[in-house]
Amino acid sequence: MTAKDIISRAMLKRLTTDLAHHLLRLKAETVEVLETQNQRVEDRRADLVARMRGIDGKEFLLHIEVANNNTANMPLRMLRYYTDIRFAGHPGPIRQFLIYIGADPLTMPPGIDEPGLLDYHYGLIDMHRVNCADLLAQDNPDALVLAVLCDFGDRKPQEVVTYIVHRLRKLLGADERRFREYITMLEILSKNRDLKAQVEEAEHMLTEIDIESLPSFAIGFERGEKKGEKRGEKRGEKRGEARVVRRLLSRHGVAEVSGLLGLSVKEVERLAAVGGDDDPAHDRH
Repeated sequence: MTAKDIISRAMLKRLTTDLAHHLLRLKAETVEVLETQNQRVEDRRADLVARMRGIDGKEFLLHIEVANNNTANMPLRMLRYYTDIRFAGHPGPIRQFLIYIGADPLTMPPGIDEPGLLDYHYGLIDMHRVNCADLLAQDNPDALVLAVLCDFGDRKPQEVVTYIVHRLRKLLGADERRFREYITMLEILSKNRDLKAQVEEAEHMLTEIDIESLPSFAIGFERGEKKGEKRGEKRGEKRGEARVVRRLLSRHGVAEVSGLLGLSVKEVERLAAVGGDDDPAHDRH
């Protein structure tokens, strides 16, 4: 079992209800996460089987598998999980989903269709095609980490990764052990999107600047936090942005800072030229 498999299963158990709502679009709540393991030639454990209750009060079993690779026999494996769950004595409806988080394009089918013989299907979620907005909007560390696998849309990768790292820091506060745990998860999952360098840069920025002080940073992710409209407040915000930009420009070129902050090159240059009494240069005199 790979590190990604272990992390995926641990996260799934904590995220059952969030996944049901935001990824699978199921209006339900978690009743009980069930442990399932079956012995044939090999030991095999389903990634997640949970007893859920819908808003109509009716219960069903939710079965989720996470795939890191395109596996030719995955439909047969999903069918075998289905029969194993039934043989274990679980009655009632079963809703099965396969969540694909691999780096390559998805090629697996959502079931088996053999006319006149077998018609078996399950839900298939390609994380490449899931809009990251819903997960990014959650004040939930697990959801934020999973968002690195989603579709960023027109957002720049560095902008999204930086947001995730800084939100994790803010949500977890002084709990350094949990923060490092989530950063490790993020580093492992980010390899599926070739974002290792962006995660490292975001961690470096975390130690140097308060990126969330940037009004454009919060607005870019539509968190609904409105900034003040008073002239004095606006002036302070611009000076704060200018400070961040100048500090980054001391280590990076204009184009790179533009990508890091999600600002245009013209805006970076404009902010770099903004002066003020709180400019570090003034502190040296």
